[in-house]
Amino acid sequence: MDLLSVDQEKCKRDGICAAVCPASIIELKTKEAFPTMIDGGDEFCIRCGHCVAVCPHDAMSHEVMNTAECPPVRAELNLQPDQVEQFLRSRRSIRTYKKQQVDRDVLTKLIELASFAPSGHNTQPVNWLVIYDSDEVNRLAAIVVDWMRSLIKEGSPLAASLHMDRVVAAWEAGNERICRGAPHVLVAHAHKDERTAPAALTIALTYLELAAAAFGLGACWAGYFNAAANFWPPMAEALDLPEGHVSFGAMMVGHPKFKYQRLPLRNEPRVTWR
Repeated sequence: MDLLSVDQEKCKRDGICAAVCPASIIELKTKEAFPTMIDGGDEFCIRCGHCVAVCPHDAMSHEVMNTAECPPVRAELNLQPDQVEQFLRSRRSIRTYKKQQVDRDVLTKLIELASFAPSGHNTQPVNWLVIYDSDEVNRLAAIVVDWMRSLIKEGSPLAASLHMDRVVAAWEAGNERICRGAPHVLVAHAHKDERTAPAALTIALTYLELAAAAFGLGACWAGYFNAAANFWPPMAEALDLPEGHVSFGAMMVGHPKFKYQRLPLRNEPRVTWR
């Protein structure tokens, strides 16, 4: 099929597809004409699927996603504002986990949901490394502690500001504060030169963290883990990411040991209106 195809029996020539196209490659040359792609439009199409998703008549298909492959939006599943508020306010960074492993299919589903996060120019640059084995998570945590010891030894201001001496002391006392006993860690990585990666991977990890709650799971950003991945060669070697790739964030995931009962307060937003 062509890059874009229009079912002329269904199309109402309302121009909605052209209006929402981010790349402005769809046009209606006259009021009576059906939507067509501009000359050379294939080069500029970002394969986002907006044209397929927005058509109220199911008239538009794209070479990489036809209408039949894209499930309809189900109005009965739309969240009400109070539901959204509770969902977002009840999110907690989970730092105490059960020893129970998460089913691989559930982690796969979380990653699939995270793949719907927006990315600049629809580059979708996110790659995932799943540290599934709990023993491997603990081995990597030990490497992070080695990094902390090296920073403490050289008198690093970073070690002092983050009180790494306390983290190392806790480790030596049997209290693991790197991955917090989470059974799994997910690493989001991309090529270091991909300009859309910092924002795209942060958003994808946020999607994953929020989605985890709907599956009865908890998650927390693994900041120490990610820092070591980028600044401690032994950690980079242990992760063995593809050539040129770096970690843009790591997430602990597991079954929460405790259930939170209330919605804590936050500072008032600081807003300037213009």
